[in-house]
Amino acid sequence: MRVLACILIAAISLAAQPAFAQADRAAAAFWKTVQATCDAAAAKPAGDVGQRIAQTAIDEFTQFGGHQVDANGRLFHFGLTEAEHEEDDGGDRAASVGRLGWWQVMKYWRALFGNDTADSLEVQGYRDASTVTKETQTAAILRSSAGRLLRAAEAESDPETREVLREAALRAAIIDTPWSAAFISYVVRQAGVGVTAFKFGNAHRTYIYDAFAASAAEPANEAGDRLYRACPLTATKPRPGDLVCQQREPSLADASEEVVRERIRSELGGSAAARTVRRTHCDVVASVDAKARKVYVIGGNVAQSVTAKKLNLRRDLKFSAAQQGHCGGAGSWTLPQASGQPPGGAGHHEKCSLNDKKWFVLLQLR
Repeated sequence: MRVLACILIAAISLAAQPAFAQADRAAAAFWKTVQATCDAAAAKPAGDVGQRIAQTAIDEFTQFGGHQVDANGRLFHFGLTEAEHEEDDGGDRAASVGRLGWWQVMKYWRALFGNDTADSLEVQGYRDASTVTKETQTAAILRSSAGRLLRAAEAESDPETREVLREAALRAAIIDTPWSAAFISYVVRQAGVGVTAFKFGNAHRTYIYDAFAASAAEPANEAGDRLYRACPLTATKPRPGDLVCQQREPSLADASEEVVRERIRSELGGSAAARTVRRTHCDVVASVDAKARKVYVIGGNVAQSVTAKKLNLRRDLKFSAAQQGHCGGAGSWTLPQASGQPPGGAGHHEKCSLNDKKWFVLLQLR
């Protein structure tokens, strides 16, 4: 009986191998076709839309006064953050609302949700956390919306206190609701792109999957007016206005960029709820310095700011997926973690670069 079972298992395995091999060949053929299209587009200069998207991102970064990260992944200029009033605390002096970090982020949200913005933003709290005094006590999470807090603030009779309460509610919502996709949506919309060309939304995966759908539909000329196609990241030259994207799925922590791309392609035919690559982030390609072999990208909600990063390109001006930077080697960080524990700490050196992410796809302007 045991021998028969082994024979059956071997037979099933042999039968499955041709199916897997056929699927691999189909995937390779698909991405080969996509790469040819991506290469042809990358050989041309960025068009007007790409230039407008890139310039809008630069303008927003400048207006926000955000962080700057060098090619080693080190933050060398700490700028304004989402919850601050202004970068240089002016005490009692009046401030331009354009220098309020939370106000800038609300601008991105309002462009996305309009009059429904406050009710679309979540505010979180922890049960009784404002009154407990023991740090070991656990607290259940509480959820509300900025809109509900704003309506509650209207009960305050003093106008100045009422306004402080309203702003406190908005600042809390800015902190508690991820806004990086809202930033991308704002930049693309400001560049004059319409709703049929780009999936505006509060989650990067919405337009990432749409770009993959465009790549799948292009061979049959059925991609419509979609703005972006999905291109293999490390095989495609970036241009201003393109997007570079990373993923943060725990189940894909050790997966190659090819595996992640194929996962998304395989899920295009299913429902949006069944899509599994959900934790993602994209930055706008703002400028390419071919001489220095660097690319500047700008993203929102990066270290709680609109942040510009300088990333490395290879000699062929294609994206280098390895952006580890240089940390000084093992033993360079000797601060003890806590009382009674050894210096340094597990994992401290391997993630020392703010640019060292799981980059996996370039969304290229079509």
